[in-house]
Amino acid sequence: MPTYKRHRMPGGTYFFTDVLANRNDSILIDHFPELTSVIQLVKTKRPFGMNAWVILPDHMHCLWTLPRHDADYPGRWWAIKSLFTRRYRRLHGGNTRKIWQNRYWEHAIRDQADFDRHRDYIHFNPVRHGYVSRAMDWPCSSFRYYVDKGLYSTEWGSDDSVSIPTGE
Repeated sequence: MPTYKRHRMPGGTYFFTDVLANRNDSILIDHFPELTSVIQLVKTKRPFGMNAWVILPDHMHCLWTLPRHDADYPGRWWAIKSLFTRRYRRLHGGNTRKIWQNRYWEHAIRDQADFDRHRDYIHFNPVRHGYVSRAMDWPCSSFRYYVDKGLYSTEWGSDDSVSIPTGE
């Protein structure tokens, strides 16, 4: 079996997708407060910038920027996934259920255009999956932050004029 090598650059910005082991589950939405609490705790201990994110029932996408001399995003993902799993099991008993898929998808952001495409992909994802008819209606994302900053209108993503890459 080949060894998977991740691209790691100190201070880099990355797009991630992480998925539940059971794609029919809704743990991430059902336990959104616990998930956000875990992410904040990990950010406190191992800082990183959360540039954009969306939490869907069975997966999540996010853009992170690491500190200047730090490339350890795998350690942060391990901490988030393991801490969330422990909290979930403590609330629901037992430790037999596998929560997460073993791997996650990562993509090193190359430039501002790449960042913008991935940020749009993140915010359009709930519309793409049919959960809402416009990005503004999905509560578990950073979309409203960007509306407040003037980057998006409240109607962005509500029609077919949005061109979003679907390959990642």
